[in-house]
Amino acid sequence: LSLYSSPARETKYVENPQTQLEEGVSRLRHVMEPYTAWSLCSDFFSEGCEFLQNPPAGFYPRLGVIGFAGIVGLFLARGSRIKKLVYPAGLMGIGASMYYPQQAVSIAKVS
Repeated sequence: LSLYSSPARETKYVENPQTQLEEGVSRLRHVMEPYTAWSLCSDFFSEGCEFLQNPPAGFYPRLGVIGFAGIVGLFLARGSRIKKLVYPAGLMGIGASMYYPQQAVSIAKVS
């Protein structure tokens, strides 16, 4: 090929048609757009970011223990799907109730 010749002008870009999954995700995004654009969501996320930047003392070790309890629950829950839901949630709930007993009591009273 010559360095000075241009490629054929007949070539055109053809976009691949969207799959059903892509169309479904697109529809879902359009339907959920009004709800995700609320200022409530942005306030919630900004408060969460501020909390994670200035956490209370001992927050991350507690979070690590509670998360590790969930992973142990997944490891112990071999077999049925019900075990895979109950064991991690139960162990994480027990771990959280050890670190946050007042909140656990208030949740238990409500339910």
